[in-house]
Amino acid sequence: MIDVIVVGGGPTGLMLAAELRLHGVRVVVLERDAEPTSVVRSLGMHVRSIELLDQRGLLDRFLSVGQKFQRGGYFAGIAKEWPQRMDTAHSYILGVPQPVTERLLAEHATEAGAEIRRGSDLVGLSQDQDGVTAELADGTRLRSRWLVGCDGGRSTVRKLLGVGFPGEPSRSETLLGVMELTAPADEVVAVMTEVRKTQLRFGVGPVGDGDGLYRVVVPAAGVAEDRAVPPTIEEFRQQLRATAGTDFGVHSPRWLSRFGDATRLAERYRVDRVLLAGDAAHVHPPLGGQGLNLGLQDAFNLGWKLAAQVGGRAPAGLLDTYEAERRPVAADVLDNTRAQTELMSLEPGPQAVRRLLAELMAFEEVNRHLIEKITAISVRYDLGDGHDLLGRRLRDLKLARGNLYGLMHSGRGLLLDRTGALSVAGWADRVDHVVDAGAELDVPALLLRPDGHVAWAGDDQRDLAAGLSRWFGPAG
Repeated sequence: MIDVIVVGGGPTGLMLAAELRLHGVRVVVLERDAEPTSVVRSLGMHVRSIELLDQRGLLDRFLSVGQKFQRGGYFAGIAKEWPQRMDTAHSYILGVPQPVTERLLAEHATEAGAEIRRGSDLVGLSQDQDGVTAELADGTRLRSRWLVGCDGGRSTVRKLLGVGFPGEPSRSETLLGVMELTAPADEVVAVMTEVRKTQLRFGVGPVGDGDGLYRVVVPAAGVAEDRAVPPTIEEFRQQLRATAGTDFGVHSPRWLSRFGDATRLAERYRVDRVLLAGDAAHVHPPLGGQGLNLGLQDAFNLGWKLAAQVGGRAPAGLLDTYEAERRPVAADVLDNTRAQTELMSLEPGPQAVRRLLAELMAFEEVNRHLIEKITAISVRYDLGDGHDLLGRRLRDLKLARGNLYGLMHSGRGLLLDRTGALSVAGWADRVDHVVDAGAELDVPALLLRPDGHVAWAGDDQRDLAAGLSRWFGPAG
């Protein structure tokens, strides 16, 4: 029997598989597509996702193929400077095309021991008190203890479970593709600069290393009956002429796709032994570039909890905290993309609100608040009353033994102790103890979960033991 089947080999599924393998869980990833996608839906990583990569020792791989930049305009395209004094050691956006992200995460998951089966299309599932049976299109049946659907907005897993997906359907649609142009580069820049003064859903920019390819984004004429059917190059030409007054001589497309602005949130993230993560649990317009990042962060929250459940060491209710913590985060992302959608409307009312918000964003605190929301470093899980850091993720800190994140590669819990008087005896098989009197903290000690969020703060051994039991199970 497989421990966990992950349905979907995109960024969310691959990150989840690797997180499970850190704890010795046998994982099989089922991916419908026979070959990796070349479609570039996401262009990069936000701050919190960069931190997650650093916590697992992956950041150098991504830095070697990505580009750091600090660019404002992530909230509704309102042009403001990148905020100062953000609470992170990684105050930048990392530009990495989604196919590259998926390749690196697939390599990481495979190195960790996950099995990735391409060309495996799930068509049915059933479950009982002992496990889940997955049925594939070729008639193969697989048995696992748990199954997680990371199979996108049209999730087969979610539909087979009968989980509701309420929200708003797409009201508008955008065409996206990579193709060649005959128009000279200076004409492209001049037209794009002028059009984007009013139409922020439009963009034409070079991709690759000077090979003549351009990424083209343009509003569609309406909403397609079947968004799974890609647009034609002629549709791009028509919509470019309608929006920009020229089609730039587009030709020789490498790939073409479309996306809508549907906003939906799954009613539940778990049905017995089957869970949902990433776009299978939530979809929203791609404003602010939050989708891929939100899915990675789902996987980071779920991985260590599901591994503890599989290993029989999870405290009561631990797995339920996945939905309790991540569903409100997704709801907040849906709300901020709804707000951004309204602010990008060309109607007089939304434009007046946009101008007012632009004035407010001139204040550093407002600008930073909105960008920290987009980049997910302001997320705080509700872990009850306690220190202000409780439930928050902790930024990377300089320690006598190096950096904090460098001590978290194994995916274990960590007690950062300035006193030297505390102990994790009984939990040492799950939690590391680091004594560092010089740590940049205003509390005596902190207990970090494997996802980097603060689970306890203080200096009392009895209280610490209660925190250890709550998140890591009974003492061994």
